[in-house]
Amino acid sequence: MIEDKRAEAIALKYDSEKDLAPKVLAKGKGKVAENILEKAKELNIPVQKDPSLTELLGKLDINETIPDELYRAVAEVFAFIYKMDRDAESRNR
Repeated sequence: MIEDKRAEAIALKYDSEKDLAPKVLAKGKGKVAENILEKAKELNIPVQKDPSLTELLGKLDINETIPDELYRAVAEVFAFIYKMDRDAESRNR
């Protein structure tokens, strides 16, 4: 999940067994963005703030695969999320 201070949010989805690359799952501004962020919080999905990436991903359509030029930036987001998940698992043991 990516958020910026202008109340815009983009939710990404990636299933390494089904998808060739991450896809835009949901996106929105204002109240829609607030709802996306609230749902992420309810589901304990980490949120990363990145205004530049949010702006670029916001130009994509729902279910659109991210373009090659955004792979590196999105990979960093997923690495951040995976690290947070591993850290949380370690603390819960």
